[in-house]
Amino acid sequence: MGSYEEAWGIAKLLLAREDINPNQVYTRYCRTPLSRASEYGCEGIVKMLLEREDINPNQADTYHGRTPLSWAAEYGYIGVVKMLLEQQDVNPNQADTQYGQSPLSWAAGMGHKGVVKMLLKRGDVNPDQADTQYGMTPLSRAAKNGHGEVVKILLGREDVNPNQADTRYGQTPLSWAAEKGHEGVVKMLLEREDVSPDRADTCYGRTPLSWAAGCGYVGIVEMLLGHQDVNPDHADTYCSRTPLSRAAANGHEEVVKRLLARGDVNPDQADAEYGRTPLALATENGHGGVIKIPPERRDARTTRLDNQNQTPPLLVLLNGHDEFRRALRENPNSYATNCGSQASLPLFAGGVEGCAVHMQCRSCDLNPNTTAFSAQHAPPLACLDERGEVLCLEDPVPQSADRPTSPTESPMLPQPLLVLPLKPIFPRNKPDTNLNNTRSTLLLAPNRYFLFACFFCLLALLVYVSSPPLPHILSVPNGPGRPGFSEAGPGLLKFSRI
Repeated sequence: MGSYEEAWGIAKLLLAREDINPNQVYTRYCRTPLSRASEYGCEGIVKMLLEREDINPNQADTYHGRTPLSWAAEYGYIGVVKMLLEQQDVNPNQADTQYGQSPLSWAAGMGHKGVVKMLLKRGDVNPDQADTQYGMTPLSRAAKNGHGEVVKILLGREDVNPNQADTRYGQTPLSWAAEKGHEGVVKMLLEREDVSPDRADTCYGRTPLSWAAGCGYVGIVEMLLGHQDVNPDHADTYCSRTPLSRAAANGHEEVVKRLLARGDVNPDQADAEYGRTPLALATENGHGGVIKIPPERRDARTTRLDNQNQTPPLLVLLNGHDEFRRALRENPNSYATNCGSQASLPLFAGGVEGCAVHMQCRSCDLNPNTTAFSAQHAPPLACLDERGEVLCLEDPVPQSADRPTSPTESPMLPQPLLVLPLKPIFPRNKPDTNLNNTRSTLLLAPNRYFLFACFFCLLALLVYVSSPPLPHILSVPNGPGRPGFSEAGPGLLKFSRI
């Protein structure tokens, strides 16, 4: 492709001919030469075209429905925009037919403050006009993309509503800025008294704090928590998850610490989708730093069941987080196990699918055959090590009613159980011959592959028994002319279809 000077010279020669239509539409995208020149910022060609009387400066293409001004505003060509705005036939507020965005919306979304200032000087430009696709105003687009200077210009207008939500997701400019992590824009919006800092969107019911916490933007979370109108424990309407649940599920440790520092945040609130707490969500996704809840928050229970009767330790097993299993094996008295409370208990027992897990308990009041456990009664944790051996956390201290209770211990919950180091039981190459008969044993489901093998063996046996007997071919002497045989060589028989 030649230089701009060559293109300008060719265009000048072509426009000098009388048999050239300067307003002819390109058949593929139905765009005029002026539309193309405005998109690429060719000021000289645009100037030559606008000097022609047979040029329509406001003609929109039929593919996107965008005018030359719309293209020039999107890409920030101030010179082209200035020339087009000087034309009387140009509508500076005309929106395209594909997205419904005005030239101001395109310029604001792309962060072209010069074009935005130029368009706002026109009295026939609506600074708060929303598009037809998402219902987003120029301020919402600028806030979403983090264009702080454009946001500042638009907030200086009295006819701009800084709290207007879009029609697709129901998010305000503050919500968009908080979701995308634009601290400067969030700060400017929070300084406005007419901006609601805790307004939830209509699609997911999430507040700006929920978006910021879920994405791990610590600075925005701190700014939002500094406002009295912000509820730090607001649950969304999508699956009833709080900002703490969102931050814990995505592994944002600093956000979790700041939320837990608030006294009005419930660290044990379960969502409505699976009934999982922030601790369970962090454990399920393998965020080891998040599960180390600060000791001052003792109200997050590791023994709380979700809607599928699973606890955080069981999710460790089911999701294959080896680092968690190693941590439990090396330090069974860690905070993730005991939660730092007086009511610590060994955790929910479970096994990886396809593995038999043997649980042993000494507590006389514990039924090992139950499938749902409360916070007061939970069996020991059982899992598998790297070699496939079953491991368990044993409870050697029985719970008795005559055991004294200290003043600091809750009378409604049993006392802490002594947790011993993990040890293997039932090794693969060594059967357990020294089991204590006083203990209860529980064998979970056998290996599924063993069941599949048994099933196919039984199926093969049934087919063999029900099939008709084969021809008695072994007793037939070797020789040509016998039915069902053909000569295949010396000493060889070849069975053929009769």
